[in-house]
Amino acid sequence: MVNWHSLDTVFLDMDGTLLDLHFDNHFWLEHLPRRYAEHNNLSPEEARDTIIPMIMAERGSLNWYCTDYWSNRLDLDITGLKAEVGDRIGYLPHVTEFLDTLQDSGLRSVIVTNCHPDPLSLKLQRTGLDSRVNNIISSHQLGKPKEDPVFWQDLARLEAYQPATTLMVDDSFPVLESARAAGIAQCLAILAPDSQQAARDRHPDIPSIHRFDEVLPALRQRQPLPSGQ
Repeated sequence: MVNWHSLDTVFLDMDGTLLDLHFDNHFWLEHLPRRYAEHNNLSPEEARDTIIPMIMAERGSLNWYCTDYWSNRLDLDITGLKAEVGDRIGYLPHVTEFLDTLQDSGLRSVIVTNCHPDPLSLKLQRTGLDSRVNNIISSHQLGKPKEDPVFWQDLARLEAYQPATTLMVDDSFPVLESARAAGIAQCLAILAPDSQQAARDRHPDIPSIHRFDEVLPALRQRQPLPSGQ
């Protein structure tokens, strides 16, 4: 499924890959419509009917992920509202064990996320995720989402990497297709990004797992390179 011995870098999505997407789904589909309804004297149903089409119209663009954009568009403090339900932020099963094993293996681990820097900061405060990886890059630093094939070229300015020895792990099929089109040698899909929802069907061409315990035995067999290599 993954040839760990041929890698030197592992790019990791955050939401739905390392962290439970239940937080984000709950926020956008339940908490935000409820607070928007209160702010605009609407019923929750009217609020959802207003907000969800607006959100879906931006799918795949940087605006889809941009806290500043939605704060301005909806006249609400999106980061503040996310903090209200911050207790729902948490790891998916087996993630911390996987990240610790990844570090022990000698591979460089880098979070490459579409998450805006403000909610990213909130999630790092809640989880300490930044202590378990080598680097974290938000697509907002590059001005384009991971779905954009040019993103992967621009990413090399912030994180030097060789596509032929890199793995990308993500729960988004469009992102993985973009990474593969940009020459990243190995891609791995996460099929169960939300612990409260059923797993998705597999991608026809991209290897996939439900949880990281499925790849831990093979990763443990990878020996780290000697110091200085």
